[in-house]
Amino acid sequence: MSAYPGQPRPAAGAAVRGGHAGDATLGLGRAVRALGSTEELVTLDGQELQKIAGDCTVDLPGADLEHRSGTGWEIYKVRGKVFMLMTEMPGRPVVILKADPDNAAALREQYADITPGYHMNKRHWITVEGGGTIDENLVKELVIDSYRLVVGGLPKSEQPVDPRTYGRHA
Repeated sequence: MSAYPGQPRPAAGAAVRGGHAGDATLGLGRAVRALGSTEELVTLDGQELQKIAGDCTVDLPGADLEHRSGTGWEIYKVRGKVFMLMTEMPGRPVVILKADPDNAAALREQYADITPGYHMNKRHWITVEGGGTIDENLVKELVIDSYRLVVGGLPKSEQPVDPRTYGRHA
């Protein structure tokens, strides 16, 4: 039985990556929650999900929002590279984030509200919908992980932060 109502139990042997300095995969450590936790899950609807994700970008160094007029897409970039998109997927507000392929697969297995990236490379992007398996802390972590992953792909001279340490908790 899962510690969170409506949330699937992590797959046996699911890869929990991240949390190690210099690890190329980013942050899944908190995303895969320990069973038996007494923390109560507060679920988000799609609009709350998008608000939290958008608010999270305000403090990300070098992050910019680009509105595509008339398209219904909000595009978040760092140094010209996309790390987050927000749109509606037939009537449902969603957030689309870059993810390490191994972490993306583990997240999709664990969370019913995380699916392959909508209109993006399904291996490297995830779509997050509001619902019973997503909470505010997970959204914030996924946004920061996406940002760090994109920053890590920039030339060192263009990186606004050190992607190996930015946003990590000691």
